[in-house]
Amino acid sequence: MVTKRIRIGNIAIGGGERVAVESMLSLPPGKTEENIEQARSLERAGCDIVRTAVPDMQGVHLISALKESVRMPVIADIHFDWRLAIESASAGADMIRINPGNIGDESRVKAVAYACRDKKIPIRVGVNSGSVEKHILAKYNTVTPEALAESAFYHVSLLEKYDFTDIMASMKSHRVGDMMKAYRIAAERTNYPLHLGLTHSGPARIGFIKSAIAIGGLLAEGIGDTIRVSLTTDLLTDEVKAAMDILESVGLTDKPDIISCPGCGRTSINVPALTARVENALKDCKTPVTVAVMGCAVNGPGEAREADIGITGGGNGKCAIFKKGEVAAVFPIEEEAITYLLGELSDAHIL
Repeated sequence: MVTKRIRIGNIAIGGGERVAVESMLSLPPGKTEENIEQARSLERAGCDIVRTAVPDMQGVHLISALKESVRMPVIADIHFDWRLAIESASAGADMIRINPGNIGDESRVKAVAYACRDKKIPIRVGVNSGSVEKHILAKYNTVTPEALAESAFYHVSLLEKYDFTDIMASMKSHRVGDMMKAYRIAAERTNYPLHLGLTHSGPARIGFIKSAIAIGGLLAEGIGDTIRVSLTTDLLTDEVKAAMDILESVGLTDKPDIISCPGCGRTSINVPALTARVENALKDCKTPVTVAVMGCAVNGPGEAREADIGITGGGNGKCAIFKKGEVAAVFPIEEEAITYLLGELSDAHIL
């Protein structure tokens, strides 16, 4: 799905651009230095866009401080007080995220639209399961995917009414199926870029699993322009790592794809240990190469024939290197084989 291209600060979003990773600061906005360090840690981890809550004027002042401290675009997250959206735009925010259902009547949406148009910054209409309007809830009896999408596009239509079209939309639920269906409905109705995420997805492990299913599934369908993996974790960079793992899993990063088997009764090499060595060797690689670590000849040159290069157990204690399904070399011990494999990757300027 090719969406409309917009700009969030120095990043182009939509229109076939790469999917950007977003995260959100978790500290009170009055802790300026701590927030700046948190933002810097996100940036070092590979985050593309940072969002910060703006509950009061301290949040507005934090935007200015962040703009001076990181290269990432800064999104102001606004709830309830529409005036803080206007102040944030003046403070240099690169995007305003509003939840229109809780900022008041149409005149306030109009004021925010005009302020953002004057500053040439986009607006994300962010709807979640707790902000669907009463008249829409009455229509669907409860929060459904259809209700989430209708709420989002009701507010998109308000912005369009005031000739504002630099819009991104999101419609988040904590339910995987509801979230996915809501975005599929949106993708059929609009070409505005979409920000993907599950809201309050839960503790880190289950939150990652749910996000991988929901966000990864939609990305695999071609839906989504920016993503945030919301996790309950003490280490905020976990969100960035999880997002990158999802992007890598659906083939949207320029990184190696390491494929490996779980092992079985035919396995004749130490697959976990060799996989860990390959993974460590390729951790900083930016080349989209497929490397296989397989336990036997069945899973090696056979099932993993699409791999650019791989290592496999060959029986009788031997180890083989294969390329595109063809055996390239055979070694009597694992260490010689893994040394050869890593040498081939180095010679190809992959390492």
